[in-house]
Amino acid sequence: MLEPEIAAFIERTAAIYAGHSTALPPSEQRAIYERYAAALTPPLPPDVITEDAVFGASAGHPIKLRLYRNRRKPNGTTGGAVLYFHGGGFVLGSLESHQIVTARIAADTGLDVIAVDYRLAPEHRAPAAHDDCLEVTLAALEGRLPFDRLADNALQLAGDSAGANLAASVAMRLRDDGVQGVHGLVLVYPMLGTEPQMPARESEAHAPMLTLADVLAFRDLYWGKREDEDARYPAWTIPLEATRFDGLPPTLAIGVEHDPLRDDARVFAERVNAAGGQARLWIGTGLVHGCWRALESSPGVKALHRTVCGFLDAN
Repeated sequence: MLEPEIAAFIERTAAIYAGHSTALPPSEQRAIYERYAAALTPPLPPDVITEDAVFGASAGHPIKLRLYRNRRKPNGTTGGAVLYFHGGGFVLGSLESHQIVTARIAADTGLDVIAVDYRLAPEHRAPAAHDDCLEVTLAALEGRLPFDRLADNALQLAGDSAGANLAASVAMRLRDDGVQGVHGLVLVYPMLGTEPQMPARESEAHAPMLTLADVLAFRDLYWGKREDEDARYPAWTIPLEATRFDGLPPTLAIGVEHDPLRDDARVFAERVNAAGGQARLWIGTGLVHGCWRALESSPGVKALHRTVCGFLDAN
């Protein structure tokens, strides 16, 4: 059953986002999504300031970044930083679309939060987004990001939906390459495989806010259909197809009840714990995919946000 405040959030979303369909051209989907996000994004919290910068990728393209900093931290210093990878099925999203999340994490934890504007599909298919996020993460660990006074010795990775896939994939790739320095991993309603895990895959196939058909459409735009000759399914971009789940930083995996992706979070956490790691699973009862935007109205989303911030503060 939906939380009453989430039911109201869905109605409000439908009124703003009525024209959305994964059948539309990506450019039209993005325009609708950005209008929707803007309508639900409040002003920056009073103590949060932002700084935009561009990171030059080794392949020659620019990657836009935005730093969110709480200016009330003692002596203007930071105790750590979070790289945040936004959701949107690898097709949608921007620095602006997820400011409601990134700004509030900075406000409520005091940590620096850096949002990453990675390349989008279908113009840039797999592993383009993963490559961008991996390169930015390595630069952050090496102190090469274009921001002053940025802590590079206490880095955490976080993301929602497709962005959670990026965060998990990068953490696993760093482990495989013997690179240390990531202290925590936060995955919020993550898409961690190319087929959602059971039973939510079937029981929530027609959930509000995200359907199974949506998930598969986004998958095909990024990776391609497996039968296509130009499909790109690099193993490291699909966390649930990994052969190892050990050696990862402490992990928080959040699923929400009414979401075909709910059990991706559960299965990932179970595999990490079975491999001797530390993973906490949190399931939001009565919540839906994308519900973080209901932070101001939903008790369940407030609890989700507190759980994320508490985890980041502890690492």
